[in-house]
Amino acid sequence: MNTLEELGKRLRELEEEINETKKRLPAHSVKPPVMMDLIALEDEYDSVLRRINELKEK
Repeated sequence: MNTLEELGKRLRELEEEINETKKRLPAHSVKPPVMMDLIALEDEYDSVLRRINELKEK
């Protein structure tokens, strides 16, 4: 089981990775692999955020 501290750290790491990935997106002709990376990171971010909220409600 992850602690709030560990989840918070992962959330910050994901924010950084998402920002870096967004910087790699060209203005035109977005490459599918880059977009897939971004979607995967955002999905994990949402998952971690949900888990944090679940733990806070307990």
